[in-house]
Amino acid sequence: MTDRIVVTGIRAFGFHGVLPEERIAGQEFIVDLEVTSDFSRAVESDDVLDTVNYAELGKIAYEAIVGTPFNLVESLAELIAKKCLALDKVQTVCVTVHKPSAPLGVPFNNVKVIRCLP
Repeated sequence: MTDRIVVTGIRAFGFHGVLPEERIAGQEFIVDLEVTSDFSRAVESDDVLDTVNYAELGKIAYEAIVGTPFNLVESLAELIAKKCLALDKVQTVCVTVHKPSAPLGVPFNNVKVIRCLP
């Protein structure tokens, strides 16, 4: 059985981007996470220690956004994915990084990069 935890809309201000103005001015990034696990033990025990703590997932994403800047959001997504996958009980992870203020030069709604491991 594959169970899932989904956390969406983790928001933070970061300085990721290729352009110098992105590194200086920064912008908001939004992260969505989806992890798979097996909830069987947690369902029986009703104990948070037997599942993936979604507060930890949120903290990983938030700290990565506000942390060391990357040129590419792909690299940011990779860092978040690896840290989530390292948590006990996480089997797989998909990270979506939204960059709604990306400098595209044309009207758009959103840019997002999705990275899934393993």
